[in-house]
Amino acid sequence: MPVIQIDAGAMSKEKKAELIKAMTDAASSILNMPAQAFVILIRENSPDNIGTGGKQLSELQM
Repeated sequence: MPVIQIDAGAMSKEKKAELIKAMTDAASSILNMPAQAFVILIRENSPDNIGTGGKQLSELQM
């Protein structure tokens, strides 16, 4: 059972559903496996918990 993990910022329930559907459809098509075989995990991260270039993402978004 393939697992696809996505780390992202906060998003609405609708956006999560859209992302899950798109990722499942793409992986199913590319790997020629049924959609039911895939598990999609979304982890929402606070911009305070993400850093790039030595700075927190929340700092860069100001």
